[in-house]
Amino acid sequence: MSIDIATETFLHKELILDGDAAAALFLEARTANSWSDEEISDETLQAIYALTKMGPTAFNGQPLRIMWVRSAEARERLVEHMMDGNKAKTLTAPMVAVLSFNTEWHSLMPTTAPHMADMLMPMFEANAESRTASGNNNAHVQAGYFILAARAAGLAVGPMTGFDSAGVDAEFNAGSTHKSFMVVNLGKPNGGLDRERLQRLEFDLATVTL
Repeated sequence: MSIDIATETFLHKELILDGDAAAALFLEARTANSWSDEEISDETLQAIYALTKMGPTAFNGQPLRIMWVRSAEARERLVEHMMDGNKAKTLTAPMVAVLSFNTEWHSLMPTTAPHMADMLMPMFEANAESRTASGNNNAHVQAGYFILAARAAGLAVGPMTGFDSAGVDAEFNAGSTHKSFMVVNLGKPNGGLDRERLQRLEFDLATVTL
């Protein structure tokens, strides 16, 4: 579904992005289930993270942790924990990222937020429920940055929550303080579409001004 002319004119007036950038990040980008055969370099992965890390998080906590699943052996282990509908596309994606959040993100506050570490670290250390909720919420925010960063690198993205998180954690995060919450397939677009874009909610339905 392409954007209509009236909306396109309005966006071009209001955005600081040029039309090509807005299309690549939002308007023309699509959730992907298939990709070209082109591999994704380590340099591209580093560029994606360089953008992802710059987005704001509460307390500058940066709880997101990314595991890049490149090898065939690791891919097979991961697919065992995916829902059936997500297995084939996860096997065939040029790159897969397992997104987790660090439940002990506060321990890095002397580095990430030294101006408030002495005050907040004891509070979060004493309250695991609050610490975990903050880590989970902010890692999901960072997942949004991650998706846009991957699109900015010219990749098609397929984010999924249809997997056994406990199984993935036992397989890949054992012995760590990381908890998985999303698996993201990545690859160069192949021009194929599974279906037309599903309807997005209009401004008046999804927002309110007070």
